[in-house]
Amino acid sequence: MQNNPQNQANTLLDHPLEMTVHDLPTNDLPEGAAGPATGSRTNRWAVWLILAVCAAPVIASYTAYYVVRPQNKVVHGDLIQPTVSTPHQEVRDLKGQARELSDLKGQWLFMSVGGGACDAQCQERLYLQRQLIVSLGAEKDRVDWVWLINDDAPVDEKILPALQSAQVLRVPNSVLQAWLKPAPGQTLESSFYLVDPQGEWMERFGVSSEREQVANVKKDLNRLLSASASWDRAGRD
Repeated sequence: MQNNPQNQANTLLDHPLEMTVHDLPTNDLPEGAAGPATGSRTNRWAVWLILAVCAAPVIASYTAYYVVRPQNKVVHGDLIQPTVSTPHQEVRDLKGQARELSDLKGQWLFMSVGGGACDAQCQERLYLQRQLIVSLGAEKDRVDWVWLINDDAPVDEKILPALQSAQVLRVPNSVLQAWLKPAPGQTLESSFYLVDPQGEWMERFGVSSEREQVANVKKDLNRLLSASASWDRAGRD
């Protein structure tokens, strides 16, 4: 018996969803193919692997300095554990121009703190700080001489020529006190502070012009520069 065209049309109208479903494209993947979730996990692992490779030299050098040290090689300064990151803070240079404190990252920073008036004791501290860096010889270009002024007092023009190779910045005293900590019973001005190229404050030295103490600070600086030679270069990227 022949099908009535009208009956065929009614049959199709009775099942409209079947036409829609059958016309949709399928998203079936070939067996063994990775779906979006698997691909995303693979990308994340790749990123972590790249980060691990980049960080490995830094971790290795710090491990050598902090942990795998021969017993006859002691650290003469105070190690800061955990290290403290350089704050993001707008500061001013001697010309009054605004700068970002964290932009100092990329070099080892050998820092001191003092008021702008800079009395004889302050000047002696700056001289000693500079001489310690110069004594590093070929490695001195990997270390920045930094003087952080913690007040608004004008700097004596007589000492400005001697500061031409220094990074001199005015930083609010409250910011310095939250970032750097002197030895117990001491003031911020009584220490040198060492910050690594990653921007982490990691060691503190007492300020002393005694020959033995100066030699000990130099030993620590030389050892750190040697341990980081595989990943740190002079200048900022």
